[in-house]
Amino acid sequence: MENCIFCKIIRGEIPAKKEYESDSIFVFHDITPQAPIHLLIIPKQHISSMNEIGNLDPKVTSEIFQVIPKLAEKNGIMEKGYRVVNNCGNYGGQTVGHLHFHLLGGRHMVWPPG
Repeated sequence: MENCIFCKIIRGEIPAKKEYESDSIFVFHDITPQAPIHLLIIPKQHISSMNEIGNLDPKVTSEIFQVIPKLAEKNGIMEKGYRVVNNCGNYGGQTVGHLHFHLLGGRHMVWPPG
């Protein structure tokens, strides 16, 4: 999508602190972190939300979830624990219309989250 902020980050039009990149996904640090470690994992293909995940190649979905524990290990949060969050829609707290997952760690997470 031409005006999607995450698509612009993928294309290099907006700078981001990249953590990981493959042919299918892009991972970068959130600019307003909610935890000491706060990464955003996004598919390079524009998918608006979790409601449309069926339009994403299952191999990409699998890659996202295989990369998450590797990122947790690399960032030193695997042993103590971490949280993976997807916000879907307005009531779900989604603020960017591009499917993304938050990887949060480095502090104790509370429940309920919001």
